[in-house]
Amino acid sequence: MPGTPLVRPAPPVSPVSPVPLVPPVTSEPSTPPTRPGSARPALSGLADLPAPPGSRALPGSRGLPGSRGLPGSRGLPTLPVLPALRELLPRGGLARGSVVAVAGFGLLALALLAGASAAGAWSAIAGIPETGVLAAVGLGLDAERTLLVPDPGTAWPLVVASLLDGCELVLLRPPARVPAPARQRLEATLRRGHGVLVVAGDWPGAQVRLRVVTQGWTGLGDGHGRFRACCAEVTADGRGEAALTRTRWLWLPAEDGSVTLAEPPDIPAADIPAAGLPDAASVRHLRTVGGLALVSG
Repeated sequence: MPGTPLVRPAPPVSPVSPVPLVPPVTSEPSTPPTRPGSARPALSGLADLPAPPGSRALPGSRGLPGSRGLPGSRGLPTLPVLPALRELLPRGGLARGSVVAVAGFGLLALALLAGASAAGAWSAIAGIPETGVLAAVGLGLDAERTLLVPDPGTAWPLVVASLLDGCELVLLRPPARVPAPARQRLEATLRRGHGVLVVAGDWPGAQVRLRVVTQGWTGLGDGHGRFRACCAEVTADGRGEAALTRTRWLWLPAEDGSVTLAEPPDIPAADIPAAGLPDAASVRHLRTVGGLALVSG
């Protein structure tokens, strides 16, 4: 008697349509052609450009824009800045195609971006992972129009060039030493795209240089209290029309977090060592005078 089969035949399976691995592509408007020699697609905006590696938008960002720049501002020679900063800049704003160097990263560097960002310009911050998002937004930066690239890596010149092709303002902290060819290529990108590069640090040949000479914090008492506002002396100089040194006292920040001009009664100028003296240039000290904790040098 034949034995019972160990494996029973499988029941017939009704045919099933295969699931495609790649969903069908829907028809979309074609991308305009690229102009010869142009780094940007013709008549296209940031939405058509690849995002730089490692970039992300500030919290609340809706993504990249469909058109680049401030509405109706492409023909204007400058980008707007906060009212408190206008007297420090030769044209009362940030000249397109220029480099503005700020001695070190701090609130002053972020404040330079705030005016144009609040007016609708796209901006980017590269190479500064410690950027304070709340401080930036408090100054007026639009979180929905600001890109962050905490670490652009060794190819940072290419990343910054890509950002300059899509943003009108880029804040960069470059490596300690910038090779001359990389610097020259970025400056050429600036002139072609009419953007502004704000550098936190040194940049040979920058059109405008700004630095905080002295600052005093309010809120400190005799061994107690907390920092509430900072009154800072800011100087600006540079090349060409910016060669004349300008000096202004600013609340950087004021008690409400904004950047405003300091009124004469608030300026502790009489208690600060005269500029140019050896001790004022080489000594950094903290002392309390009239409610201000002064830091100079």
